Amino acid sequence: MEAYKLWVRKNRDLVRSLESLANGLTWILPERFANSEIAPEAVYAFLGIVSSVNQHIIETPTDGQTLASKEQSIPWSLVVSVLKDIEAVVEVAAQHFVGDDRKWSFLAVTEAVKAGVRLAAFRESGYKMLLQGGEVANEEEINILDENFGAKSNGVPVIYPMNGHFQNGHGVASNGLDGKAGFVSKSLEGRAVAALNKFGQNAKMTSDPMWMKKALPPPDPPAMVVEKPTLASIWSAKGISGRLFLLGEVVHIFRPLLYVLLIKKFGIKSWTPWLVSLAVEITSLGIHSRATDLHQRGGKVHQLSSAERDELKRRKMMWALYVMRDPFFTRYTKRHLQKAEKVLDPVPLIGFLTGKLVELVEGAQTRYTYTSGS
Repeated sequence: MEAYKLWVRKNRDLVRSLESLANGLTWILPERFANSEIAPEAVYAFLGIVSSVNQHIIETPTDGQTLASKEQSIPWSLVVSVLKDIEAVVEVAAQHFVGDDRKWSFLAVTEAVKAGVRLAAFRESGYKMLLQGGEVANEEEINILDENFGAKSNGVPVIYPMNGHFQNGHGVASNGLDGKAGFVSKSLEGRAVAALNKFGQNAKMTSDPMWMKKALPPPDPPAMVVEKPTLASIWSAKGISGRLFLLGEVVHIFRPLLYVLLIKKFGIKSWTPWLVSLAVEITSLGIHSRATDLHQRGGKVHQLSSAERDELKRRKMMWALYVMRDPFFTRYTKRHLQKAEKVLDPVPLIGFLTGKLVELVEGAQTRYTYTSGS
């Protein structure tokens, strides 16, 4: 396994090219969206899992001294990615063996497992916002300047990323509280760390007598302070804005499970699951917006990082999936697609491509739009 990891890290560009080629070929497999076609879906899921594992290998630090490797024994982002790939196979297999109506019971179980994993990832990250449904680790880098929350090296503040990785031999783990913090660009982090640490070392060399340097052994690296925030600490430290943030994130995590359960109860053609799921999406975004507004009005510390602001924008864009979900799709979207196909059908090549595109959209709509977007 170690040899494979080394090969992936050395040939990351080749690995990504092969993955893209393999994923592209799966879309031209015969009967890609046919009923009871389990094998093509299993192949596609297998390639997705391999891609997720390779990406995890590439992104995992190799120094062997990272705090994340000691503190986080389970790669939750990888687990979420694997579950999302497996879910499509579960749906196809359930549809084949038990039918369209009863397959939602199996999807509900899968969504319940995903919700549990995402809650665990949410807690493990220190109750930070899940990026892309938990598939991407929230490791926004931060500059800690408050002596109550940061650490010092040689009399100067230490800059460290929130994932706890060491920089130039120094590093601590974020306790999840923002304190007096300002975000540091990844491209400038290395130079900032080097400059500050060099400044501290030069100051120490100037103040210490030469005989002390010879007599005393070199100091050990500072001990790591790991204080993961608890739910109670966030509840009391971040005020109402932090509580609203936690509530909004939990609502977002359970939205897919609620949607599938409502489909199981009312049926895919009912407006109730569609409307309730959309309302939950809007409520979650509204809660996050309210938490941010309270902070801007002088509430207790709760700041969104740039990655978290991008995540909120992504969640809004994912609302477009609702035009692909029944009953809206059957009543409105599909009708307009068929009209466009009829208009463009007489045009050479364009009509052929339009027909294939409509066929692809209709096939994907029946399988991938209901559990996506979380």
